[in-house]
Amino acid sequence: MMTTSLKQVLYREFLAGRTWFDWLFLLSGLALQVLVFWLAPSEPIVIVSGLSGILSVVLCAEGKISYYVFGFLQVVTYLIISFRQQLYAEVGINVFYFVTMIWGVYNWWKRYHVDEQTGSSELAARKLTAFWWVVFIVFSIVGSVLVGWGLSTFTNDSDPYLDAFSAVPAIIAQMLLVMGYREQWFFWFLIDMFCVWLWIRAGNWSIAALYAFWSINCIKGYIHWTSSANQNSEI
Repeated sequence: MMTTSLKQVLYREFLAGRTWFDWLFLLSGLALQVLVFWLAPSEPIVIVSGLSGILSVVLCAEGKISYYVFGFLQVVTYLIISFRQQLYAEVGINVFYFVTMIWGVYNWWKRYHVDEQTGSSELAARKLTAFWWVVFIVFSIVGSVLVGWGLSTFTNDSDPYLDAFSAVPAIIAQMLLVMGYREQWFFWFLIDMFCVWLWIRAGNWSIAALYAFWSINCIKGYIHWTSSANQNSEI
């Protein structure tokens, strides 16, 4: 039988503070994955990756540490799919995701708190300074060009530059995510747009639909994390 403490954790993570719009948004994303998979059937691992991907990013946008439960599943399945598709930058970045997410669980836990008004629990978000904005943007552009050149020169990557421009900014976005900065959502939005086109070109409509939903989720995530960051004194 489920203990009282576990019931409280599940309530705070999945039920408390969730509006009808939150439920509609989540269910729409899950339904989209099922529909696309039904219209364009693929391997079972694709729908597993898609559904876990929807759950993970929605929970992340809400600042829920339970994001990591579904996030680990999505990263492993997506890594396998990318390897089979010969998208090696995507493979590499997902190995990076897996490692940093272990650190992320610890880092989020230190900044996790319970909202006494709603009874829900979430991460206390932070904001970047203008200086680091410039540093990260320059790194994204230069790094993507260099990685794209490397992939086109030394591997049989099926789409080297598009692969690079979706993977390199993801390094920054992932670091901002695990450290709790709201600006991650700008980088994720850019990455998701590249990846929609990447997976359309690869012929995988389920993963393309997943990234399309993720791009919309970035807007929702930025709004929520901005509200959280504004309530915290650490800027």
